[in-house]
Amino acid sequence: MERSDHDVDAFLDSLDGPRADAMRELDRVISAEFAGLERVLWEGVFWGGTDQRIVGYGAITQPRPKGDPVEWFLVGLAEQAAHVSVYVNAAVDGAYLVQRRADRLGRVRVGSAAIAITALDRLDMAGFVDLLREARGLAPDVR
Repeated sequence: MERSDHDVDAFLDSLDGPRADAMRELDRVISAEFAGLERVLWEGVFWGGTDQRIVGYGAITQPRPKGDPVEWFLVGLAEQAAHVSVYVNAAVDGAYLVQRRADRLGRVRVGSAAIAITALDRLDMAGFVDLLREARGLAPDVR
């Protein structure tokens, strides 16, 4: 995936479907918590081979176990076929922050570093905002 020069607001405004409103609301919440940081649309083939468009918040340099570090986002937001995904690339003591806070996020599915949200009312918004704040605090060099 690569940073795109496509306008994030235009992308979000173009969404039309069952998850469009959730994408716009989550963007509003994430943008408020990440004010002053990069907000950019990433496009291309994502892990697993699917073509994706992800709104990335906060630019980071992500170390990789094998190979050179990569430029990436601290938090990402993407529409999937059956849910909205929020990716949080922050860890504490070797465990992704999403996993450590899974019990505070509501009735959502949690993966290694991702939250799958099927309906916005299933997400505990206060727990989600706390997660965003902790993620930002864990990445002092985020830009």
